[in-house]
Amino acid sequence: MRTTTVPATARRRAAVGSALAATLVLGGCGAEVEQDAKGSAEVTVERCGEPVPYTLPERAVAYEGGSADKLFALGLTEHVHGYVMPPANPPVSESPWASEYAKVKMLSDDLLNKEVVVEAKADLVVAGWNSGFKDERGITPEILDRLGIQSFMHTESCFNYPGHPERMTPFEALYTDLERLGRIFRVEEKAADVVDGLKKRVAAVEAEAPAGDPVPVFLYDSGTDQPFTAGNQVPPNDIIEKAGARNVFDGLDERWTQVNWESVAKAEPEVVIILDYGDLPAEKKIDFLKKSPHTRQLPAVRRNNFFVLDYNEGISGPRNVDGLEKFAAYVRGLKG
Repeated sequence: MRTTTVPATARRRAAVGSALAATLVLGGCGAEVEQDAKGSAEVTVERCGEPVPYTLPERAVAYEGGSADKLFALGLTEHVHGYVMPPANPPVSESPWASEYAKVKMLSDDLLNKEVVVEAKADLVVAGWNSGFKDERGITPEILDRLGIQSFMHTESCFNYPGHPERMTPFEALYTDLERLGRIFRVEEKAADVVDGLKKRVAAVEAEAPAGDPVPVFLYDSGTDQPFTAGNQVPPNDIIEKAGARNVFDGLDERWTQVNWESVAKAEPEVVIILDYGDLPAEKKIDFLKKSPHTRQLPAVRRNNFFVLDYNEGISGPRNVDGLEKFAAYVRGLKG
């Protein structure tokens, strides 16, 4: 992990002109963007702990489903130029916002890179640290700043971001992202409504959480020699906890991380969550766990207690709450 700090934000693109007084009626959820002619052409919003001035974006590029979903949930379709969706992501046709994806361009089915962003003439890139922005791929907020392209990073991913660390629980990070994007796009009221709706759904799940000792849960992302799983800094940890269960690796102050099979066996999980994405079908992951000498005797495996969590329900985005509601119903069924 790099330890170099990020320099002060570069100068932004020129402010939006006389059209600032106009109201832009958006697609999607019907939100409106309005900027008073007397108002500032910029708003300052935190980006991983760094105050950053933003002009109103008109050609946003989103990386992965979580980024696009946040924008679509706020009714910002007309401000989204396109998206980059690597093949590991489930098809966008399965998204609750499938109709909004259809209105914008798919720019690439590969990893995020500087070239696709520049070619798209993007004025904002929304992605996470490491999952989209990355030194090794030559696309970071610092690099985009120098190109005059604005960037927004998922707050949940700031846990790993060098120089400007910001830490909060994954669900709080989701709410924060929606509120900050609401400020950037001047749709604060819409963002407040969306966040309030998500919080109410989460509270309803928590109110129905089963009493007694929480069920121990192991999330299996991938890996055969050593498994990748969820620490306490990614959305599945909150999904498990708010459903009334317990992530067996909630003591790991990490995001997505590698452990060993011995620690999984020692935890004796009674449920395994399979994170389902394009690298390997969930059924094949389950089959591996049933056959592997490391896992075939786990209580969850012997009882066939597997829950499949969609990739976009497990990464930061409004579908986290969909995943929570489904998993909570599953846990209540076990306890019932």
